[in-house]
Amino acid sequence: MKKACVVVSIALLLLLVVSLTLALFQKNIPLRSKVALVNIEGPILDSVDVVDEIKEYVKDHSIRAIILRIDSPGGAVGPSQEIYEEVKKASAEKHVVVSMGSIAASGGYYIASPADMIFANPGTLTGSIGVIMEIPNIEGLMSKIGVQTEVIKSGKHKDMASAFKKMDKEDRDILQGVLDNVHEQFIRAVAEGRKLTVDGLRPIADGRIFTGEQAKGLRLVDELGTLEDAIRKAAELAGISGEPEVVSKKDKISFIDMLRSKFPKEIADIFPSVKIKFLYAP
Repeated sequence: MKKACVVVSIALLLLLVVSLTLALFQKNIPLRSKVALVNIEGPILDSVDVVDEIKEYVKDHSIRAIILRIDSPGGAVGPSQEIYEEVKKASAEKHVVVSMGSIAASGGYYIASPADMIFANPGTLTGSIGVIMEIPNIEGLMSKIGVQTEVIKSGKHKDMASAFKKMDKEDRDILQGVLDNVHEQFIRAVAEGRKLTVDGLRPIADGRIFTGEQAKGLRLVDELGTLEDAIRKAAELAGISGEPEVVSKKDKISFIDMLRSKFPKEIADIFPSVKIKFLYAP
C-alpha cells in the first residue's frame, strides 16, 4: 500500500514538473504550429506596439506565419517606415501575409508592401501612394480680431511653415522638395516590396486610390479574398495542415487611459499644424 502511494506521489510530482516546464518554455517549444494575427487599425500614429508584437511573434518558435490585418488610411511617415522595416525583417524569417479590410491606403499600403502575399477585398480602398502636408493659414483671422504675432528667429526659413503668415514661393519650393523626396522614398519602398520597377510604378504613384479589384490588375495586391482566405494561405505557406490555430493580442483600453485623455491626444495628432503624412484623407 505504501509502495503504491509512493509510486502515485512520484508520478504526480513528475507530471507537475513536466507541466511547469512546458508552461515556462512553451514559446520555445513548437508543440503545435500556429499563425499569429496582428491587427493594425486606424491612423498610424506610432509604431512601437506593432513593431514589438511582430518581433515577439518572430521569436516565438510555435508561430509559423504572421498575418497582418490592416484597416488604416495611413498616417505619420516615420512610424509607417518603422513598421515597413519590421515587416520586411519578419518576412525574411517567416511567412507574412496581409489581409486588407475596408481601407489600406497610403501608409496603410506602405506597411503592407513588403509582405510575402497581399489579400484585399474587391471593394477595399488601397493605393494612394503619395505624401501630403497640410498647413493652415490663420493670418486673416488673427488680423480681424486684432492679434499680431511677433517672430524672433535664428534663420530665414525657421518659421516657413507658420500658420500666422502667408507662405512665399521660396518656402513653398523648399517644402515641395521635402515632400518630393519622401514621395520618392515611398515609391522605392513599394517597388522593392512588390518586386516592381520604379519606372513602372511611378505612373500610378500619384496619390490616386484603387479598389482591391483594380489593385490586383496593377499587381499592387496578389489575391482577392477575406481574412479567412489570408489565414488559410498563411497556414498553407507554412506547411500547416488542417485548420490552423490563430493567436492574437487584444488591446485593452482602461478607464484610466480615458481619464488621462489618451483619445483626445491621439485624435489631435492626426491634424498637426506641420507634419508630413502618408495619409489618405478625402
